[in-house]
Amino acid sequence: MTNISPQEMASDPAALLDRVEAGERVLVVRGGRAVAELRPIPQPQSSLRPFGLAAGAFSVPDDFDTPLPDSLLQDFEV
Repeated sequence: MTNISPQEMASDPAALLDRVEAGERVLVVRGGRAVAELRPIPQPQSSLRPFGLAAGAFSVPDDFDTPLPDSLLQDFEV
């Protein structure tokens, strides 16, 4: 991580953003105290996730679609 002063940050903000965009993390220090951190924002994935990533990780029980007991349904009808 690189430390810079507010004056260095203001001297060429476009170049600083280019560095951050390239993956560098920058700590802005004023009077020997850190006041801000500039870091790149993760880019969203551009491709769709493949189908079946969790295949075999769980199973649907046989009674999944059986009606709920009346005592439980009454709790939802308050």
